[in-house]
Amino acid sequence: MKTKSARNVLVFLLGFLGLGAIFGGGVLIISPTGELIGMPLSMLGPSPFHTFLIPGILLFLVLGVFPLLLIYALLRKVKSPFAEYFNLFKDMSWQWSFSVYQAFALIIWIQLEMVFLDAVHWLHTFYMFYAIAMLVVALLPGIRNLYKKHNKAR
Repeated sequence: MKTKSARNVLVFLLGFLGLGAIFGGGVLIISPTGELIGMPLSMLGPSPFHTFLIPGILLFLVLGVFPLLLIYALLRKVKSPFAEYFNLFKDMSWQWSFSVYQAFALIIWIQLEMVFLDAVHWLHTFYMFYAIAMLVVALLPGIRNLYKKHNKAR
């Protein structure tokens, strides 16, 4: 896959995730009882939450807003010393690293959701494979090369 095409796939994956999470999180924020989407509060039984408000806010921000901001940063290669501070892969740009973090955030979200709801739905499997797809695309050599920091000091 060509580098630009692979980057576009990564942008699409982040965009689909972000828009879906903004919608889902937004609905849970507007209707913390879950009534608007037919999710009874009894689903939260084993979780530490009494309403869907906090999960809705987290979903909206972490899996909604953040991936959309990340798309902008990936396309514009925005410099951010603050984000660079949290970059564990010092040879790569922070945007690439945060794309990997985003995939792991989705995996963690799905795992916690299954534990807290004490249930597994086909969407959990879908989003688990979705996160793996995000990781695979981010790890493609062309993408890694596109976002690799180039050392000019050599």
